[in-house]
Amino acid sequence: MHEAGAALIRSNPAVLGILLAVLALVFWTSALEHRWWKAFYRVVPALLLCYFLPGLLNTLGIIDGHDSDLYPVARDYLLPTALVLLTISSDFSGMLRLGPKALVMFLTGTASVVIGGPLALWLIGMLDPALIASGGSGPGAVWRGMTTVAGSWIGGGANQAAMKVVFDVGSDNFARFIAVDVLVANLWMAVLLWLAGRAARIDAWNRADTRALDDLRLRIERFQTQHARIPGLTDLVLIVALGFGITGLAHVLAGVIAPWLAAHAPGLERFSLTSHFFWVVVLATGFGLALSFTRARRLEGAGASRIGSVCLYVLIATIGMHMDLRTVFSEPWLFALGAIWISVHGIAMLIMARLIRAPVFYMAVGSQANIGGAASAPVVASAFHPSLAPVGVLLAVFGYSLGTYAAWVCGQLLRMVAGN
Repeated sequence: MHEAGAALIRSNPAVLGILLAVLALVFWTSALEHRWWKAFYRVVPALLLCYFLPGLLNTLGIIDGHDSDLYPVARDYLLPTALVLLTISSDFSGMLRLGPKALVMFLTGTASVVIGGPLALWLIGMLDPALIASGGSGPGAVWRGMTTVAGSWIGGGANQAAMKVVFDVGSDNFARFIAVDVLVANLWMAVLLWLAGRAARIDAWNRADTRALDDLRLRIERFQTQHARIPGLTDLVLIVALGFGITGLAHVLAGVIAPWLAAHAPGLERFSLTSHFFWVVVLATGFGLALSFTRARRLEGAGASRIGSVCLYVLIATIGMHMDLRTVFSEPWLFALGAIWISVHGIAMLIMARLIRAPVFYMAVGSQANIGGAASAPVVASAFHPSLAPVGVLLAVFGYSLGTYAAWVCGQLLRMVAGN
Protein backbone atom coordinates (compact mmCIF):
# COMPACT_ATOMS: atom_id res chain seq x y z
CA MET A 1 0.00 0.00 0.00
CA HIS A 2 1.51 3.31 -1.04
CA GLU A 3 2.28 5.89 1.60
CA ALA A 4 0.21 9.07 1.78
CA GLY A 5 1.76 11.71 -0.42
CA ALA A 6 3.69 9.19 -2.53
CA ALA A 7 1.17 9.15 -5.37
CA LEU A 8 2.34 9.75 -8.92
CA ILE A 9 -0.10 12.66 -9.37
CA ARG A 10 -0.75 14.86 -6.34
CA SER A 11 -2.03 18.12 -7.83
CA ASN A 12 -5.72 18.61 -7.00
CA PRO A 13 -6.52 20.23 -10.38
CA ALA A 14 -4.82 17.35 -12.18
CA VAL A 15 -6.63 14.75 -10.08
CA LEU A 16 -9.96 16.48 -10.73
CA GLY A 17 -9.24 16.42 -14.45
CA ILE A 18 -8.48 12.71 -14.28
CA LEU A 19 -11.69 11.98 -12.37
CA LEU A 20 -13.78 13.91 -14.88
CA ALA A 21 -12.02 12.07 -17.72
CA VAL A 22 -12.91 8.77 -16.04
CA LEU A 23 -16.55 9.82 -15.75
CA ALA A 24 -16.59 10.94 -19.39
CA LEU A 25 -15.08 7.62 -20.50
CA VAL A 26 -17.69 5.63 -18.59
CA PHE A 27 -20.66 7.60 -19.93
CA TRP A 28 -19.28 7.70 -23.47
CA THR A 29 -18.74 3.93 -23.63
CA SER A 30 -22.09 3.21 -21.95
CA ALA A 31 -23.83 5.18 -24.72
CA LEU A 32 -22.11 3.31 -27.57
CA GLU A 33 -24.23 1.01 -29.70
CA HIS A 34 -21.52 -1.62 -30.10
CA ARG A 35 -22.81 -4.98 -28.92
CA TRP A 36 -19.73 -5.65 -26.76
CA TRP A 37 -20.24 -2.49 -24.74
CA LYS A 38 -23.96 -3.12 -24.44
CA ALA A 39 -23.28 -6.63 -23.13
CA PHE A 40 -20.65 -5.28 -20.73
CA TYR A 41 -22.93 -2.64 -19.23
CA ARG A 42 -25.76 -5.12 -18.85
CA VAL A 43 -23.52 -6.90 -16.34
CA VAL A 44 -21.51 -3.99 -14.88
CA PRO A 45 -23.52 -0.84 -14.03
CA ALA A 46 -22.00 2.39 -15.29
CA LEU A 47 -22.59 3.92 -11.88
CA LEU A 48 -20.43 1.24 -10.30
CA LEU A 49 -17.51 1.96 -12.63
CA CYS A 50 -17.71 5.65 -11.70
CA TYR A 51 -16.88 4.53 -8.20
CA PHE A 52 -14.38 1.71 -8.72
CA LEU A 53 -12.18 3.14 -11.48
CA PRO A 54 -11.00 6.01 -9.24
CA GLY A 55 -10.49 3.38 -6.53
CA LEU A 56 -8.28 1.42 -8.90
CA LEU A 57 -6.22 4.53 -9.65
CA ASN A 58 -5.77 5.02 -5.91
CA THR A 59 -4.81 1.37 -5.42
CA LEU A 60 -2.17 1.60 -8.13
CA GLY A 61 -0.68 4.73 -6.55
CA ILE A 62 -1.48 6.99 -9.49
CA ILE A 63 -3.56 9.25 -7.25
CA ASP A 64 -4.03 9.36 -3.48
CA GLY A 65 -7.52 10.05 -2.19
CA HIS A 66 -6.31 10.67 1.36
CA ASP A 67 -3.80 13.25 0.16
CA SER A 68 -6.40 15.15 -1.84
CA ASP A 69 -8.73 17.96 -0.81
CA LEU A 70 -11.31 17.09 -3.47
CA TYR A 71 -13.59 14.92 -1.35
CA PRO A 72 -14.19 17.52 1.40
CA VAL A 73 -15.00 20.08 -1.29
CA ALA A 74 -17.36 17.70 -3.09
CA ARG A 75 -18.98 16.70 0.20
CA ASP A 76 -19.48 20.27 1.45
CA TYR A 77 -20.42 21.97 -1.84
CA LEU A 78 -21.49 19.46 -4.49
CA LEU A 79 -23.49 17.12 -2.25
CA PRO A 80 -25.80 19.83 -0.82
CA THR A 81 -26.14 21.36 -4.29
CA ALA A 82 -27.07 17.97 -5.71
CA LEU A 83 -29.64 17.50 -2.95
CA VAL A 84 -31.23 20.86 -3.74
CA LEU A 85 -31.38 20.24 -7.50
CA LEU A 86 -32.59 16.65 -7.13
CA THR A 87 -35.32 17.55 -4.63
CA ILE A 88 -36.56 20.67 -6.40
CA SER A 89 -38.67 18.52 -8.72
CA SER A 90 -39.97 16.32 -5.90
CA ASP A 91 -43.52 15.10 -5.91
CA PHE A 92 -43.81 15.19 -2.12
CA SER A 93 -47.44 14.06 -1.98
CA GLY A 94 -46.53 11.12 -4.21
CA MET A 95 -43.67 10.18 -1.87
CA LEU A 96 -46.04 10.17 1.08
CA ARG A 97 -48.23 7.70 -0.80
CA LEU A 98 -45.33 5.23 -0.92
CA GLY A 99 -46.60 4.00 2.45
CA PRO A 100 -44.87 2.63 5.56
CA LYS A 101 -42.88 -0.13 3.86
CA ALA A 102 -39.95 2.17 3.12
CA LEU A 103 -39.66 3.04 6.82
CA VAL A 104 -39.98 -0.63 7.83
CA MET A 105 -37.11 -1.55 5.51
CA PHE A 106 -34.97 1.28 6.88
CA LEU A 107 -35.54 0.26 10.52
CA THR A 108 -34.81 -3.36 9.60
CA GLY A 109 -31.49 -2.14 8.23
CA THR A 110 -30.70 -0.32 11.47
CA ALA A 111 -31.62 -3.31 13.68
CA SER A 112 -29.60 -5.72 11.52
CA VAL A 113 -26.47 -3.55 11.88
CA VAL A 114 -26.89 -3.40 15.67
CA ILE A 115 -27.29 -7.20 15.89
CA GLY A 116 -24.96 -8.13 13.04
CA GLY A 117 -21.82 -6.62 14.58
CA PRO A 118 -21.88 -8.63 17.82
CA LEU A 119 -22.91 -11.76 15.88
CA ALA A 120 -19.98 -11.35 13.48
CA LEU A 121 -17.56 -10.84 16.39
CA TRP A 122 -18.92 -13.94 18.13
CA LEU A 123 -18.56 -16.08 15.00
CA ILE A 124 -14.98 -14.92 14.40
CA GLY A 125 -14.24 -15.60 18.08
CA MET A 126 -15.57 -19.14 17.74
CA LEU A 127 -13.08 -19.75 14.92
CA ASP A 128 -10.14 -18.14 16.72
CA PRO A 129 -10.58 -16.64 20.21
CA ALA A 130 -7.20 -14.90 19.85
CA LEU A 131 -8.70 -12.61 17.22
CA ILE A 132 -11.16 -11.13 19.69
CA ALA A 133 -8.32 -10.56 22.12
CA SER A 134 -6.29 -8.81 19.40
CA GLY A 135 -5.37 -5.34 20.57
CA GLY A 136 -6.08 -6.14 24.22
CA SER A 137 -8.81 -4.36 26.15
CA GLY A 138 -7.50 -0.84 25.60
CA PRO A 139 -7.92 1.63 22.70
CA GLY A 140 -6.68 -0.98 20.21
CA ALA A 141 -9.38 -3.54 21.06
CA VAL A 142 -11.23 -4.96 18.07
CA TRP A 143 -14.64 -4.46 19.61
CA ARG A 144 -13.90 -0.77 20.15
CA GLY A 145 -12.95 -0.30 16.51
CA MET A 146 -16.17 -2.01 15.45
CA THR A 147 -18.23 0.63 17.26
CA THR A 148 -16.99 3.23 14.77
CA VAL A 149 -18.20 1.08 11.88
CA ALA A 150 -21.58 0.77 13.60
CA GLY A 151 -21.75 4.57 13.86
CA SER A 152 -20.93 4.95 10.19
CA TRP A 153 -23.29 2.21 9.00
CA ILE A 154 -26.29 3.48 10.95
CA GLY A 155 -25.70 7.21 10.71
CA GLY A 156 -22.64 8.66 9.03
CA GLY A 157 -19.25 10.24 9.54
CA ALA A 158 -20.39 12.39 12.46
CA ASN A 159 -21.74 9.34 14.28
CA GLN A 160 -18.56 7.41 13.47
CA ALA A 161 -16.42 10.17 14.99
CA ALA A 162 -18.70 10.24 18.03
CA MET A 163 -18.14 6.52 18.63
CA LYS A 164 -14.37 7.03 18.45
CA VAL A 165 -14.64 9.41 21.39
CA VAL A 166 -17.34 7.58 23.34
CA PHE A 167 -15.54 4.22 23.24
CA ASP A 168 -11.98 5.60 23.38
CA VAL A 169 -10.88 4.08 20.07
CA GLY A 170 -7.17 4.45 19.31
CA SER A 171 -6.13 6.31 16.15
CA ASP A 172 -4.48 3.27 14.53
CA ASN A 173 -7.46 1.12 15.42
CA PHE A 174 -9.79 3.77 14.00
CA ALA A 175 -7.81 3.89 10.76
CA ARG A 176 -7.95 0.16 10.09
CA PHE A 177 -11.69 0.02 10.70
CA ILE A 178 -12.19 2.97 8.34
CA ALA A 179 -10.65 0.69 5.69
CA VAL A 180 -13.12 -2.07 6.63
CA ASP A 181 -15.98 0.42 6.54
CA VAL A 182 -15.08 1.86 3.13
CA LEU A 183 -14.32 -1.41 1.34
CA VAL A 184 -17.17 -3.53 2.70
CA ALA A 185 -19.77 -0.75 2.45
CA ASN A 186 -18.83 -0.01 -1.13
CA LEU A 187 -18.87 -3.66 -2.17
CA TRP A 188 -22.36 -3.82 -0.68
CA MET A 189 -23.35 -0.73 -2.65
CA ALA A 190 -22.15 -2.58 -5.76
CA VAL A 191 -24.58 -5.39 -4.90
CA LEU A 192 -27.42 -2.89 -4.46
CA LEU A 193 -26.65 -1.27 -7.82
CA TRP A 194 -26.64 -4.71 -9.42
CA LEU A 195 -30.05 -5.39 -7.87
CA ALA A 196 -31.31 -2.01 -9.11
CA GLY A 197 -30.66 -3.10 -12.68
CA ARG A 198 -32.81 -6.19 -12.15
CA ALA A 199 -35.52 -4.63 -9.99
CA ALA A 200 -38.41 -5.34 -12.37
CA ARG A 201 -37.72 -9.08 -12.53
CA ILE A 202 -37.14 -9.37 -8.78
CA ASP A 203 -40.30 -7.43 -7.95
CA ALA A 204 -42.30 -9.65 -10.29
CA TRP A 205 -40.91 -12.78 -8.62
CA ASN A 206 -41.59 -11.35 -5.15
CA ARG A 207 -45.08 -10.18 -6.21
CA ALA A 208 -44.21 -6.80 -4.72
CA ASP A 209 -46.79 -4.05 -4.96
CA THR A 210 -45.00 -1.35 -6.94
CA ARG A 211 -48.09 0.65 -7.88
CA ALA A 212 -47.31 3.61 -5.62
CA LEU A 213 -43.69 3.66 -6.81
CA ASP A 214 -44.70 3.30 -10.46
CA ASP A 215 -47.26 6.08 -10.03
CA LEU A 216 -44.59 8.35 -8.55
CA ARG A 217 -42.23 7.59 -11.46
CA LEU A 218 -44.97 8.31 -14.02
CA ARG A 219 -45.93 11.56 -12.33
CA ILE A 220 -42.29 12.66 -12.37
CA GLU A 221 -41.81 11.66 -16.01
CA ARG A 222 -45.06 13.37 -17.02
CA PHE A 223 -44.00 16.56 -15.30
CA GLN A 224 -40.59 16.44 -17.00
CA THR A 225 -42.18 15.87 -20.42
CA GLN A 226 -44.64 18.73 -19.99
CA HIS A 227 -41.95 21.20 -18.94
CA ALA A 228 -38.98 19.94 -20.94
CA ARG A 229 -37.20 22.55 -23.03
CA ILE A 230 -33.79 23.28 -24.47
CA PRO A 231 -32.04 25.11 -21.62
CA GLY A 232 -30.76 28.58 -22.35
CA LEU A 233 -27.92 30.37 -20.62
CA THR A 234 -30.38 32.05 -18.27
CA ASP A 235 -31.82 28.66 -17.26
CA LEU A 236 -28.39 27.19 -16.54
CA VAL A 237 -27.28 30.22 -14.53
CA LEU A 238 -30.51 30.14 -12.51
CA ILE A 239 -30.12 26.42 -11.80
CA VAL A 240 -26.48 26.72 -10.72
CA ALA A 241 -27.17 29.88 -8.68
CA LEU A 242 -30.13 28.24 -6.95
CA GLY A 243 -28.19 25.09 -6.09
CA PHE A 244 -25.03 26.75 -4.82
CA GLY A 245 -26.91 29.70 -3.32
CA ILE A 246 -29.02 27.46 -1.13
CA THR A 247 -25.92 25.41 -0.29
CA GLY A 248 -24.26 28.60 0.93
CA LEU A 249 -27.35 29.54 2.94
CA ALA A 250 -27.47 26.05 4.46
CA HIS A 251 -23.84 26.37 5.57
CA VAL A 252 -24.48 29.79 7.10
CA LEU A 253 -27.54 28.62 9.04
CA ALA A 254 -25.82 25.37 10.07
CA GLY A 255 -22.95 27.48 11.39
CA VAL A 256 -25.44 29.18 13.71
CA ILE A 257 -27.69 26.25 14.64
CA ALA A 258 -25.05 23.60 15.40
CA PRO A 259 -22.93 25.75 17.80
CA TRP A 260 -26.07 27.09 19.51
CA LEU A 261 -27.33 23.55 20.18
CA ALA A 262 -23.87 22.46 21.29
CA ALA A 263 -23.79 25.32 23.81
CA HIS A 264 -27.38 25.14 25.07
CA ALA A 265 -28.25 21.45 24.62
CA PRO A 266 -24.98 19.47 24.59
CA GLY A 267 -26.90 16.26 25.23
CA LEU A 268 -28.18 16.41 21.66
CA GLU A 269 -24.66 15.59 20.44
CA ARG A 270 -25.43 11.87 20.77
CA PHE A 271 -28.15 12.35 18.15
CA SER A 272 -25.74 14.23 15.82
CA LEU A 273 -27.88 17.35 16.21
CA THR A 274 -24.80 19.41 17.01
CA SER A 275 -23.09 18.36 13.76
CA HIS A 276 -22.58 21.12 11.18
CA PHE A 277 -22.82 18.67 8.27
CA PHE A 278 -26.05 17.16 9.61
CA TRP A 279 -27.73 20.54 9.46
CA VAL A 280 -26.31 21.35 6.03
CA VAL A 281 -27.91 18.15 4.68
CA VAL A 282 -31.19 18.75 6.50
CA LEU A 283 -31.46 22.39 5.40
CA ALA A 284 -30.44 21.78 1.78
CA THR A 285 -33.00 18.99 1.51
CA GLY A 286 -35.66 21.02 3.28
CA PHE A 287 -35.17 24.08 1.08
CA GLY A 288 -35.22 21.89 -2.01
CA LEU A 289 -38.48 20.27 -0.93
CA ALA A 290 -39.98 23.69 -0.12
CA LEU A 291 -39.04 24.96 -3.59
CA SER A 292 -40.75 21.93 -5.14
CA PHE A 293 -44.07 23.59 -4.21
CA THR A 294 -43.17 26.76 -6.10
CA ARG A 295 -42.57 27.82 -9.71
CA ALA A 296 -38.91 26.91 -9.20
CA ARG A 297 -39.98 23.32 -9.84
CA ARG A 298 -40.26 24.20 -13.52
CA LEU A 299 -36.46 24.42 -13.70
CA GLU A 300 -36.57 20.64 -13.89
CA GLY A 301 -37.67 21.07 -17.49
CA ALA A 302 -34.36 22.83 -18.17
CA GLY A 303 -32.35 19.99 -16.61
CA ALA A 304 -32.05 20.81 -12.89
CA SER A 305 -31.88 17.14 -11.85
CA ARG A 306 -29.33 16.40 -14.59
CA ILE A 307 -27.00 19.09 -13.27
CA GLY A 308 -27.61 17.72 -9.78
CA SER A 309 -26.69 14.24 -11.05
CA VAL A 310 -23.41 15.58 -12.46
CA CYS A 311 -22.59 16.92 -8.99
CA LEU A 312 -23.42 13.51 -7.55
CA TYR A 313 -21.21 11.65 -10.01
CA VAL A 314 -18.26 13.89 -9.22
CA LEU A 315 -18.89 13.16 -5.54
CA ILE A 316 -18.96 9.42 -6.30
CA ALA A 317 -15.59 9.65 -8.03
CA THR A 318 -14.04 11.52 -5.08
CA ILE A 319 -15.41 8.91 -2.66
CA GLY A 320 -14.10 6.09 -4.82
CA MET A 321 -10.56 7.42 -4.89
CA HIS A 322 -10.26 6.71 -1.14
CA MET A 323 -10.52 2.98 -1.74
CA ASP A 324 -7.40 0.80 -1.72
CA LEU A 325 -8.21 -2.80 -2.61
CA ARG A 326 -4.88 -4.05 -1.30
CA THR A 327 -5.92 -3.39 2.29
CA VAL A 328 -7.91 -6.61 2.09
CA PHE A 329 -4.64 -8.54 2.09
CA SER A 330 -3.04 -6.80 5.09
CA GLU A 331 -5.51 -8.00 7.74
CA PRO A 332 -7.93 -10.23 5.84
CA TRP A 333 -9.70 -11.45 8.96
CA LEU A 334 -10.91 -7.91 9.68
CA PHE A 335 -12.56 -7.82 6.29
CA ALA A 336 -14.02 -11.27 6.90
CA LEU A 337 -15.50 -9.77 10.06
CA GLY A 338 -16.98 -6.93 8.02
CA ALA A 339 -18.24 -9.34 5.35
CA ILE A 340 -20.10 -11.43 7.94
CA TRP A 341 -21.55 -8.26 9.44
CA ILE A 342 -22.83 -6.91 6.13
CA SER A 343 -24.13 -10.38 5.22
CA VAL A 344 -26.33 -10.41 8.34
CA HIS A 345 -27.64 -7.02 7.29
CA GLY A 346 -28.25 -8.13 3.71
CA ILE A 347 -30.00 -11.36 4.69
CA ALA A 348 -32.26 -9.49 7.14
CA MET A 349 -33.17 -6.96 4.45
CA LEU A 350 -33.96 -9.65 1.90
CA ILE A 351 -36.07 -11.64 4.37
CA MET A 352 -38.06 -8.57 5.44
CA ALA A 353 -38.54 -7.51 1.83
CA ARG A 354 -39.91 -10.96 1.10
CA LEU A 355 -42.18 -10.99 4.15
CA ILE A 356 -43.82 -7.62 3.46
CA ARG A 357 -43.40 -7.95 -0.34
CA ALA A 358 -41.53 -4.67 -0.51
CA PRO A 359 -40.16 -3.50 -3.88
CA VAL A 360 -36.41 -3.74 -4.44
CA PHE A 361 -36.29 0.06 -4.36
CA TYR A 362 -37.39 0.14 -0.70
CA MET A 363 -34.90 -2.56 0.23
CA ALA A 364 -31.97 -0.98 -1.61
CA VAL A 365 -32.58 2.60 -0.48
CA GLY A 366 -33.49 1.57 3.08
CA SER A 367 -30.22 -0.35 3.27
CA GLN A 368 -28.03 2.35 1.74
CA ALA A 369 -29.62 5.05 3.91
CA ASN A 370 -28.06 3.12 6.81
CA ILE A 371 -24.81 1.83 5.37
CA GLY A 372 -23.93 4.76 3.13
CA GLY A 373 -25.85 7.69 4.59
CA ALA A 374 -26.77 10.94 2.86
CA ALA A 375 -23.78 10.84 0.52
CA SER A 376 -24.73 7.62 -1.25
CA ALA A 377 -28.39 6.85 -0.47
CA PRO A 378 -29.51 9.31 -3.18
CA VAL A 379 -27.00 7.67 -5.54
CA VAL A 380 -28.66 4.29 -5.14
CA ALA A 381 -32.12 5.87 -5.32
CA SER A 382 -31.22 7.68 -8.53
CA ALA A 383 -30.17 4.36 -10.08
CA PHE A 384 -33.93 3.62 -10.16
CA HIS A 385 -34.88 7.14 -11.27
CA PRO A 386 -32.97 10.43 -10.79
CA SER A 387 -35.94 12.16 -9.20
CA LEU A 388 -36.37 9.43 -6.58
CA ALA A 389 -33.19 10.63 -4.87
CA PRO A 390 -35.13 12.61 -2.20
CA VAL A 391 -36.52 9.35 -0.77
CA GLY A 392 -32.97 8.24 -0.08
CA VAL A 393 -32.07 11.61 1.41
CA LEU A 394 -35.05 11.66 3.77
CA LEU A 395 -34.26 8.19 5.10
CA ALA A 396 -30.56 8.97 5.44
CA VAL A 397 -31.33 12.11 7.45
CA PHE A 398 -33.44 9.95 9.76
CA GLY A 399 -30.40 7.68 10.10
CA TYR A 400 -28.30 10.59 11.38
CA SER A 401 -30.74 10.97 14.26
CA LEU A 402 -30.64 7.27 15.17
CA GLY A 403 -26.96 6.73 14.43
CA THR A 404 -25.23 7.59 17.67
CA TYR A 405 -27.82 6.02 19.97
CA ALA A 406 -28.13 2.78 18.00
CA ALA A 407 -24.34 2.52 17.56
CA TRP A 408 -23.95 3.00 21.34
CA VAL A 409 -26.31 0.05 21.91
CA CYS A 410 -24.30 -1.97 19.39
CA GLY A 411 -21.11 -1.00 21.23
CA GLN A 412 -22.47 -2.31 24.52
CA LEU A 413 -23.36 -5.62 22.86
CA LEU A 414 -19.88 -5.80 21.31
CA ARG A 415 -18.35 -5.15 24.74
CA MET A 416 -20.35 -8.07 26.16
CA VAL A 417 -19.32 -10.45 23.35
CA ALA A 418 -15.66 -9.48 23.83
CA GLY A 419 -15.98 -10.23 27.56
CA ASN A 420 -15.25 -6.69 28.71
